[in-house]
Amino acid sequence: MNITRINAVAYKEWREIVRDRLFFTLAFVVPAALTLLFGYGLSLDVEHIPLAIIDYDHSALSREYAHRFSDSRYFDLKGYAASEREAGALLTAGTVRAVLLIPEHFGQRLQSGRAAEVQTLIDGTFPFRAQTAKGYVTAINAAFSLGVLADYLAQARGLSPADAQRALQTLRVEVRYLYNQSVKSVWSIAPKLLMAIMMMSPPFLTALGIVREKESGSIFNIYASTVSRGEFLIGKLLPYLAISSLNVLVLWALACFLFGAPFKGDPLFFFAAAVLYVGCTTGIGLLVSAAVRTQVAAMMGTMILTVVPAVLYSGILIPIPSLSAAASVIAHLLPGMYFADIVTGSFLKGVGLAELWPQVLALATYAAALYVAGYLLFRKRTAS
Repeated sequence: MNITRINAVAYKEWREIVRDRLFFTLAFVVPAALTLLFGYGLSLDVEHIPLAIIDYDHSALSREYAHRFSDSRYFDLKGYAASEREAGALLTAGTVRAVLLIPEHFGQRLQSGRAAEVQTLIDGTFPFRAQTAKGYVTAINAAFSLGVLADYLAQARGLSPADAQRALQTLRVEVRYLYNQSVKSVWSIAPKLLMAIMMMSPPFLTALGIVREKESGSIFNIYASTVSRGEFLIGKLLPYLAISSLNVLVLWALACFLFGAPFKGDPLFFFAAAVLYVGCTTGIGLLVSAAVRTQVAAMMGTMILTVVPAVLYSGILIPIPSLSAAASVIAHLLPGMYFADIVTGSFLKGVGLAELWPQVLALATYAAALYVAGYLLFRKRTAS
């Protein structure tokens, strides 16, 4: 293994990256741009749901009930509708996503101690948002019902509102959210975008960088030279490892300072694990480059092996325990899931190597297997 020859190959590859505008953009601009696009565009928070209200009662209690919805950050009141037909048109047009219908005699029934019924129409074209909106409606309705019952009990028995409230709440549940008390989806998504983008960008660069030499024919210079295949592969991969490691720092800074995600772990451990993960994803590009001969085939192969797994089988959108048995097996065969655990542990939980060593070991095993496979598949031919 000759260091001089490795440096020569690495320097040549660096010059190619800097000189080629497309490669330069893919290497230094695209990862940060993707983080901005997904960070601002991808949110799992369900708030400000457009709401219309039909109030047939027009009583003080119906207005108070409607105010519980319009005053909540979860709903954004777009106005009152005069009839179900008008509200249906608003739902069909997508102007509102939910309609609250308060019937006649709503306030009268509640004041007399009888049950009253209301109807909520929710747009079900977005199932996740619809289920969440249903939960908001249920919670607001339960809180209002408790207040009405407390007022009725206070008047009937001469209790204070506070005593009546305590008498009705025989069981109180207090929920505390650990690691993300505000339950902000961006705190979870922004760090995991680092995992997803580093799953996609390094393999593209590596695969295209090696296959480009096959297409142009310059690979025959390597075949005819004294450079061994190990020296060629190391020299070829070093610039992409360095660029990807720099991108890790950039994406980490965007997650922390632009999107406000807290970082509670050890920076040195996280960066070391990130470099190991980049080594895994770069190895995927090496494996693709050894198997194909054209840049188009390299792009397609890399996309299949990285984009879909980074989104569906890493836990960024769907928790791994929620996957089917077959999908869970696929997730465990890919590096994204392990680094997603490291990202979550480092950013939100503040844990380090003592807790995350199984994930680090899995990444190290994965990287070693990829580089051995890439080395064995790459054949150094003679110039003939």
